[in-house]
Amino acid sequence: MRLPYQPSIKIIRIPCTGKVDALHIMRSFEKGADGVYLVGCREGDCHFNQGNFRAKARVEHLQRLLDKLGIGGQRLQMYNLSSSDGPMFARFAEEMHQRIMEAGPSPVRQALQKLKKRQPAPEQAVAAAL
Repeated sequence: MRLPYQPSIKIIRIPCTGKVDALHIMRSFEKGADGVYLVGCREGDCHFNQGNFRAKARVEHLQRLLDKLGIGGQRLQMYNLSSSDGPMFARFAEEMHQRIMEAGPSPVRQALQKLKKRQPAPEQAVAAAL
């Protein structure tokens, strides 16, 4: 059964949310993501023992960090579902989409776009160096 969710949502399948490092999440924002959410096993049902607890701790830490950086911790969430909770997955996807729409574009993405506009084209840089 295919459940509808926003086409802007990109799904990356991984064996366990416990393997998602803080750098992976922060890199997502650096690459232009307006929000990131992890969906893992229900707490206590992790096939890899404590993976979802490790992921939850990382997400909570990164939410605080994103708030301190002015990006917004609400742009990062974690949900716990079983594999049979497809309708709940679709609901969380829509909830996260709405949260990001209300928050607006990521300040990281906006800053990167401004930097790209300021950088001269490679051929201009060479000509300026001559």
